[in-house]
Amino acid sequence: MKNDEFLDLCKKTIVDYFNHRVEITEDKKLTEEEVFIVWSCKTLQNNKALVSTTVSDGMYYELTYNGDKQELYLDAYKKWENKCIKVGE
Repeated sequence: MKNDEFLDLCKKTIVDYFNHRVEITEDKKLTEEEVFIVWSCKTLQNNKALVSTTVSDGMYYELTYNGDKQELYLDAYKKWENKCIKVGE
């Protein structure tokens, strides 16, 4: 799979994932324009991307494409904390 195809697939996958899980009372549907690629890498026939959205829910996503099996794996994470830890001085 070409890199652009993979990144488009990632965006579509996150839109579908979010829209199937969002609370009905939130009256929110995600679009591909609200999904952005934080980082991506292609090694041989495999791809990996870290993806986030403009929704302030603390979620981020890791998508991995296995080119041998033609399978896409999705991991969804919740950011619990962002903390500064001073090292040395």
